[in-house]
Amino acid sequence: MRQLLLVCCGSLLNFSAFAQGQTFDSWLQELRAEASSLGISEITLLALDQLEAPLDRVLELDSNQPEFVQTFGRYLSLRITPNQIDRGRALLMQHAVLLEEVRRRYGVQPHYLVAFWAVESNYGRTTGGFSVLQALATLAYDPRRADFFRRELLTALQIIDDGHIAAEGMGGSWAGAMGQLQFMPSIFARYGVDGDEDGKIDIWNSLPDIFYSAANFLSQSGWQGDERWGREVLLPENFDFGLAGSRLRKTLQEWSELGLRRVDGTNIPIADMNASVILPSGAMGPAFLGYANFRTTMVYNPSIFYALTVGLLADRYTGGPAVQRMLINEEAMSVSDVVELQELLNSNGFDSGAPDGRVGRQTRMAVRAYQRSVGLATDGHASRQLLERLR
Repeated sequence: MRQLLLVCCGSLLNFSAFAQGQTFDSWLQELRAEASSLGISEITLLALDQLEAPLDRVLELDSNQPEFVQTFGRYLSLRITPNQIDRGRALLMQHAVLLEEVRRRYGVQPHYLVAFWAVESNYGRTTGGFSVLQALATLAYDPRRADFFRRELLTALQIIDDGHIAAEGMGGSWAGAMGQLQFMPSIFARYGVDGDEDGKIDIWNSLPDIFYSAANFLSQSGWQGDERWGREVLLPENFDFGLAGSRLRKTLQEWSELGLRRVDGTNIPIADMNASVILPSGAMGPAFLGYANFRTTMVYNPSIFYALTVGLLADRYTGGPAVQRMLINEEAMSVSDVVELQELLNSNGFDSGAPDGRVGRQTRMAVRAYQRSVGLATDGHASRQLLERLR
């Protein structure tokens, strides 16, 4: 793939204000001129003529991502089902030769690779149903993250221009993630591999290209082929919940000395590895140790729910148990609930940043500070119970 576009896109001006106050047609003409200046052919640019006005459905989905509006239990139950486990095991056997080739080259174990495939596109059955160009154009025109999606749109046009896929075949998610891997165009440009050596990278239809590309991305992002992703653990009664979170890491020996155990009560295995305590449902829910491969999974998709689901599904393929301490009857927080929580934290002197309905690092820090001030477990978890207390 030509490097010119990626270099130029890395130094784009800020287009957020540029998109505001401009009609979509006018904005599209400006984009077309920029793409042409980057060397994209007029034949490829004809695809822009097929784009419609920004899609309301794309903007709606951008504001209601499942990681923001589902509990961990609900998120997990939709993705790890008996049918999904059986299907994954069957596909591991069906594609064993190809998956072993990929493992030898990139070091990514087959059961993990199939788990990514499952969570990203239901083993290729559900790839999003959107035109990637239309979705990216919608999000690039919207001022909130215009710069990022403009770069992705220009890279998508170059992928078409390089002959990997026709514009009408470039399907994906509402966010422009493409094919059975749900790669963003920039990830495709950096990590896509022509696994079947037919001269193009086809992550929509070619399993060799799909598996080779995913494994290449994971390998270059730090995947450890001789390690697991993590495991469910029991926390001691006196656990300091301020130690939880993906940013804080300790050795397995240190966690063991602090009283962490396997869910059956036995000692956690000790190896030369660092891990973080992950609490997807707060102090009252299940606890996990996330190892290096957990962190690498979050490079693929920076969602704790997602990373846990990939690891847990991979475990189920190989006979591992379901989560033992799942929190029952956890209530979901809507985007508006989170906005209200953030507003209440701010008004009480706990800075959660501008209320946006998304629980990021600053909001979790504000929650922890509030919890500490009132004597609650400092797990940083934004829950409905916490909202009710603040109300």
